[in-house]
Amino acid sequence: MTNPADGSAALRAIRRDLLDSVDEELEMELDDAREAEFAELFAHKVERDTLDRQIYFSELFRLQSELVKLQDWVVNQGLKIVVIFEGRDAAGKGGVIKRITQRLNPRVCRVAALPAPSERERTQWYFQRYVPYLPAAGEIVLFDRSWYNRAGVERVMGFCTEEECEEFLRTVPEFERMLVRSGIVLIKYWFSITDDEQHFRFMMRIHDPLKQWKLSPMDLESRRRWEAYTKAKESMLERTNIPEAPWWVVEAVDKKRARLNCMSHLLSSIPYKEVERDPIALPKRDHHPDYIRGPIPQKMYVPSVY
Repeated sequence: MTNPADGSAALRAIRRDLLDSVDEELEMELDDAREAEFAELFAHKVERDTLDRQIYFSELFRLQSELVKLQDWVVNQGLKIVVIFEGRDAAGKGGVIKRITQRLNPRVCRVAALPAPSERERTQWYFQRYVPYLPAAGEIVLFDRSWYNRAGVERVMGFCTEEECEEFLRTVPEFERMLVRSGIVLIKYWFSITDDEQHFRFMMRIHDPLKQWKLSPMDLESRRRWEAYTKAKESMLERTNIPEAPWWVVEAVDKKRARLNCMSHLLSSIPYKEVERDPIALPKRDHHPDYIRGPIPQKMYVPSVY
């Protein structure tokens, strides 16, 4: 007969493990809890019809469980998925990517965030550096910025000529049609925020030691060139919004809604079914009575500071 005390201990251990999983998400949400404090410092009014915290977490965990089912379907059917995340600096792309990947297998769903091109890469065919990151069967790749750098930051900052940008805008629809014809599912998101909201988020980063690393001289210059970015964005969306791979605009001033809306739309964009799994039985551990575990020197242990 099972000892009730053992059952209670097991339930407590299960509860602790589940709370640890939730705490990981709560840790990510600390930024939102500090917004009011920063808002007073910057005299910025944060007036949003924000989601109830309980509703947000309930929906987040539900969508993440559906993403796990999608992941299993992608592997089972050998699908190839590419999701592009574009938008201005501080638009919230990284936040939604974190929530999408948080519960998934990194061998199935991976993030591609390429650095600035090297001298050699600048002499290559423009799309060449992105091709090695495309998925094989059973993989999902999330591009945290993508080949659309050419129509955005490179164009606005003068890292390419107008002729090179024009060639990109002319070529990219054909490149993407080729990807789709090869069997890749291509989904493109643009995260949209207001001028005031970007200013507020930049100020938060400037005054938050945990976030200052996110600000580069390029980000600060992009702030000055807001209108130039707007013009570049409008041209890009107009000329690269093709039926095979349309753009989807995510209203991103409210971070929580942006995350949920994007995750929900991603799930609706790829028809999937739950993959049935065989029952899993944990095998008994081999036990050898003559085995004696050797001692580990105390100096090898990490000090118990906590």
